[in-house]
Amino acid sequence: MQITRNPTRSVRIGTTAIGADHPVAVQSMTATHTQNIDATVEQVNALHAAGADVVRVAVDSTKDAAALAEIRKQTQANLSVDLQENYRLAELVAPHVDKIRYNPGHLYHHEREKPWQEKVRYLAKIAVDNDCAMRVGVNCGSVDPAVKDRYAHDDSISPMLDSAFEHCQVLDELGFSRYCVSLKDSDPQKVIEVNRRFAERRPDVPLHLGVTEAGLPPDGIIKTRIAFEQLLSRGIGDTIRVSLTVSNPRKPEEIEAGRKILADIAAGRVRSVVDFGLSTLNIISCPSCSRVENEAFIDLAEQVKEMTRYASEHAITIAVMGCRVNGPGETDDADLGLWCGPTVVNLKRRSESLGQFPYDAILPRLKAELDALISAGR
Repeated sequence: MQITRNPTRSVRIGTTAIGADHPVAVQSMTATHTQNIDATVEQVNALHAAGADVVRVAVDSTKDAAALAEIRKQTQANLSVDLQENYRLAELVAPHVDKIRYNPGHLYHHEREKPWQEKVRYLAKIAVDNDCAMRVGVNCGSVDPAVKDRYAHDDSISPMLDSAFEHCQVLDELGFSRYCVSLKDSDPQKVIEVNRRFAERRPDVPLHLGVTEAGLPPDGIIKTRIAFEQLLSRGIGDTIRVSLTVSNPRKPEEIEAGRKILADIAAGRVRSVVDFGLSTLNIISCPSCSRVENEAFIDLAEQVKEMTRYASEHAITIAVMGCRVNGPGETDDADLGLWCGPTVVNLKRRSESLGQFPYDAILPRLKAELDALISAGR
């Protein structure tokens, strides 16, 4: 089945069938800087050639938006735009893409005095005027603060669901039906739970599945497979993305991994049910994308994995994040967290900041903190 501009629904499109009449589309996201038009076009086309049904490009400025207009001219891929913190950029990019993705938790960054419902109304109108679908992208590390405050600190699933349901309700009231929802976490068990609960209440809304910050392969593929098998085998999920920490030339590996998982599920080659409540070391790292401010982050993730092998039998979670957008919030729940800026790495012990360190000095400090946790009985 070919994906076409202006599908009847936003995401019920794809080339791999899971069960009877259940096509699933495979998405990916560029990791190049959008303003580097040649590099971004090259990566979009590489992902498209690898079998990506939709390729997502991040836009964070008017210069990014101008670059996207040129990128659109040089590719036949279906493009989705990842709106960052300025939702008003939608009107600049919508003429050049097939789908707009926004994060409810980021709507409060711009024009803080304006109700989020008004901002969603604006986005829906832009989508209609430009024949675009939309994705409501709810992320565990950047939930709307007003929603998050309703629940206990250790309840990450309820705020995500509330945010998703509220945005669906507003879009429904506006008469806008060409939307899907994603609910992502770095823990595959939470991804399973939050999507299962959403699908029970809103089976009519297409779902985009993904384990955010799945990490380095092969671990990241395994985590993603666990979530996809449990959800797709129950008929939950319409598009997928495998998010891996890999260098730019290796980004098509995400598509290959996604296609392999879908083919296995379709053929009944499903692994046994796995409880991902690890009693061993768990390293979380985000996918390389255009938000990464220093590509040394990818090498650092590899170095962290290698350096920590001696602690493999300890139930400790280490998170390595590549940007300021998700890094601060999504390291809060890790025993030790690193979120990487342009020149320094921010080290955290759960929500506590331990300071900033140069890239070439972070590993010894991380090891010292890891050793302290082990000595404390972790």
